[in-house]
Amino acid sequence: MMQAHNRFLLLVVGGAAALVILSLSVQFFNLMPSASGLETHQHQADGAAANQGKSRKRVFPAPASQTEEPGPLSEAYGYCNTPNRTEQAWEGHSPADYSLLSVQVMIRHGDRYLLYSIPKTRRPAIDCTLSANRRPSHPLLSGFITHMGRGGRGHWDSPLSSVPRLPNHSSCDIGELTQTGVVQHLRNGQLLRDAYKHHTLLAEDWSPRQVWLETTGKSRTLQSGLSLLYGLLPDFDWTKLTVRHQWSTLFCGGACDCPARNKYLDEEQRRQYRLRVANTELERTYTEMARTLGIPTRQLRAANPIDSLLCHLCHGIAFPCVPATDSGSGGCLTMSQFAVIRKQQLEDEVERRKAGLYRKYAILAMFPYLNRTAAKMERVARANEPGRQTRPGGEEVFSLSSAHDVTMAPLLSALGLEQARFPRFAARVVFELWKSPGTTSKKKGAKAKDGEVFVRVLYNGVDVTFRTAFCKTHVRKGNQPLCPLATFLSFVRRDMFALVNATSYQEACYRRPA
Repeated sequence: MMQAHNRFLLLVVGGAAALVILSLSVQFFNLMPSASGLETHQHQADGAAANQGKSRKRVFPAPASQTEEPGPLSEAYGYCNTPNRTEQAWEGHSPADYSLLSVQVMIRHGDRYLLYSIPKTRRPAIDCTLSANRRPSHPLLSGFITHMGRGGRGHWDSPLSSVPRLPNHSSCDIGELTQTGVVQHLRNGQLLRDAYKHHTLLAEDWSPRQVWLETTGKSRTLQSGLSLLYGLLPDFDWTKLTVRHQWSTLFCGGACDCPARNKYLDEEQRRQYRLRVANTELERTYTEMARTLGIPTRQLRAANPIDSLLCHLCHGIAFPCVPATDSGSGGCLTMSQFAVIRKQQLEDEVERRKAGLYRKYAILAMFPYLNRTAAKMERVARANEPGRQTRPGGEEVFSLSSAHDVTMAPLLSALGLEQARFPRFAARVVFELWKSPGTTSKKKGAKAKDGEVFVRVLYNGVDVTFRTAFCKTHVRKGNQPLCPLATFLSFVRRDMFALVNATSYQEACYRRPA
């Protein structure tokens, strides 16, 4: 038994280490994949909403058309997601008389300080304390700061009880959530509150069972989750809230052991490495940057310079400059160097989709989370059947998982949304569960027919349901323009494993090669 336990821990630790490496590769070399038209779709939807008022047509706008690829700088600002513009959210829109049963949300944490410093350069000076008088701000920020001071009344899984509920360093710590990140999620919460206020998703006297909040142990994810929840439920009752800890960034709970997933991860990393070292333009750029700084090219690559450059860009701080020395020519790192790295990211995105390794990894990585999501939906749907006696306190009607880019990126891929842009700061994926109105028969003595249950998926406020792998081929009907829950359940529990030539998670993870 002890040997088996040790072997399991070894697999987990090995998988976690590999995931960290992929995080560096995906996060810093694939930060902004090729545009899918989703954000263009958002702007088109905004215009449609303005022109059509309350027409039901605005609920399901036409698919976005292909547009010219944005340049590296404009996409970088899109990744920053600076909260300085009005955003239209399509959450909460439905055909007439449909009932909203539940909402499950996964978010990426908000804007954070850099994780890696560029050698021989000064770290950017950013204040990570919170102040309503400093931009960007939000009308709820002062109340949020005060409310977090009462967090001792809440219930916390033990690993989280010592994690600060607010960013609190006047000079940001590595990876710390910034005020921008807090404001991003206050806005997200307010958007969802406005979207769902007519659906009575949560009554004012909601029960502890109805709200679920889970997060990894990083302060930036905990604080992001609390920010969104406060935007959704200002001054929520701490005594009703339990904050749960997810030890894995894959949110896989007790189902994290999957050798085949780790194999696909290793193969994907090797593919990315081969593509990068074969890119002579990228290598010349790194050599040029290293010469400016007076360090070996190898050391610069290991420092993942794009992480630091994006931190500068997102906060309007000039790229680092260094004086000339015996070992370096001196000067400033440039936007053209940034653009070369961006170009390589786009090329890698194309190759990644062709290779298909990441999608296989993503399916196995995100099955545990998707399976929990499906199970929650199924419980809520059953609880809303006629004659059903609900559990005391009801079912979970709002679930929030506060996660990382290495959580959300495979989630998008597993859903078949491979054209979607890499998760920006404060990105959100929303799963809505809807029920159509029941029908009555005119025949005497005939029983009324209960309504059907449907799923809707949104990414950053855009309805992407009919772009997902499970509903892409589903025929929209005029009176049922959503995706049946049964289709989603079949995808999660069987159909998604066809890509790895299996019919179940167990088979896909442990099947021996032929």
